[in-house]
Amino acid sequence: MAAPMIFCLGLGSFLRWMLFKTPCAQWLATRQEAVTPLTSWKRVVEGVSLYSQGISPYKGDLFHEPPLMLRFFDFVVTVMPGYLDLFFIVMDVVIAVVLYDTVHWYGRYLLKRQDREAKTYASDVKPLLLKSSDLFWTKTKIVALYLFNPYTIAVCLAKSTSVFNNLAIALVFLFTLKGQRFGAAFFVAIAGYLSLYPLMLALPVAIFMLQREGKVTNYFSPSSLNDMSKTFTAVAAPFCALLLMSYHLEGSCDFLKSTYGFILTVPDLTPNTGVFWYFFTEMFEHFRVFFLWVFQIHVFIYTVPLGVKLRDHPIFLMYVLTTIISIFKSYPSYGDASLYLSMLPMWSYVYQYVRNSLVVTCMFVCSTVLAPILWHLWIYAGSANANFYFAITLVYSAGQIFLITDVVFAFLRREFHLINGCEPKLENGTKAEVEIR
Repeated sequence: MAAPMIFCLGLGSFLRWMLFKTPCAQWLATRQEAVTPLTSWKRVVEGVSLYSQGISPYKGDLFHEPPLMLRFFDFVVTVMPGYLDLFFIVMDVVIAVVLYDTVHWYGRYLLKRQDREAKTYASDVKPLLLKSSDLFWTKTKIVALYLFNPYTIAVCLAKSTSVFNNLAIALVFLFTLKGQRFGAAFFVAIAGYLSLYPLMLALPVAIFMLQREGKVTNYFSPSSLNDMSKTFTAVAAPFCALLLMSYHLEGSCDFLKSTYGFILTVPDLTPNTGVFWYFFTEMFEHFRVFFLWVFQIHVFIYTVPLGVKLRDHPIFLMYVLTTIISIFKSYPSYGDASLYLSMLPMWSYVYQYVRNSLVVTCMFVCSTVLAPILWHLWIYAGSANANFYFAITLVYSAGQIFLITDVVFAFLRREFHLINGCEPKLENGTKAEVEIR
C-alpha cells in the first residue's frame, strides 16, 4: 500500500475522531440530509432496545432495517457501546480500502481492453489512449475524495447505516472487476437485502461476466442467455436465502412491510434530499397509488435502455445505475451521493469532454450550504415554508442529474472519437462538426 494511501487513511480517521468530540456529531445525527428514517442510528438504538425486551420493532413504524441487521446492530450495541464512534470510522476506512483495490483492478481492466481493441481505433487518437502511469494517482485520488468528502464525513458523524449499503455496493464493483461471479452476485444480493434498489446491479454484473473473454456479438444466443442466467440465479439464491433466514428469525413476514414495504409505499414523508416527500405531501390521496407506481418504476426503468446503450461498458453501466439509484430512490441522503461522487476519478480520462463542471459544482455547493439555513427558516424561525426547502433539494437533485448526464455524454463522446478519430470527416472529406444543443 502506497505511502499517500496510508497518509490519507490516517488523516481521514484522525479528522473524524476529532469531529466526533464536537457538538457537530450530535447536530448531524438530526439532519435529514445525513440520515433518513431508514438509516437513522437513533432509530436503530430504539429498535435494538425493543428487541432486547422481547418486543418486535416491526410492529410499529419505528425500525426499518432487515432482521439480520437487527441482530448485527444488537451485537454491536451490546459488545462495543463505548466504541461506536470508532466502529463507524473503521467502516469508512474499510470502504476506502475497497475503493482503492477497485480502482487498481479497473485500471488493469481498462488497459487490457484497450490492448484488445487497439486495432479498431482511429490513427490520430494517441492522446486519448491510457497509460499505466496515468492511473497511478487515481487510486490515491479516489481514497482522498472519499475520506475528505464533506458528505462522507457528515454521514460518518451522523452514524448513518447507509455505510453498510455503500460497502456492499463497493464490493460489487470489486468482485465484478476481479471476475468472481458468485462474489459479485452475493454482494448484489446483500445490497438488495439492505435497500432493495441495488438488485438492478445484477444486469451489469451479468454482462461483465459474459464479456470476460472478449466482446459479445449476440446477447440473445442460447450460450449468452445461459451465462447471464447463471448470474441472475447467483443473485436470486442468496437474496431468497436471506429472506428465509429473516423469516425464520422473526417467525413471521411482518418485517417485509416495515422494510421493503416501507421503501416502496413511502409512508413517512419526513423531508429529505429527494423528491418523493414533497410530491406526496401535496398530492390528493386518491392519486397516491398511481404516482407511487410512477415514481418507483422511474427508478428502475432506466436499467434496460442503459443496458442496451452501454452493453459494451458494463462497469460504467454499473456506475450510472448506482448514481440513478442515489438520485431517485424514495429515501435518499448524502450517504448515497458520497459513494458515486468519490468514484468520479475512475472516469478522469473523460474529463476533457465534460461541459458543465462549474454549473454542477455551484449547484452542489449552494444546495449543501443553503439546505440547513432554509430548514431553520422553515421549522424554527417560521419565516419560510416547505417550498423553500423543497426548492433547494430540487437544486441538489438537478445538480446530480446534470452531473451524471454530463459524465455519460463525455464517456460516449470519447468512445466516438476513439473509433472515428479526434477530427472525424464527412463522406466528402470535409471536417465534421458536433452540434451541441
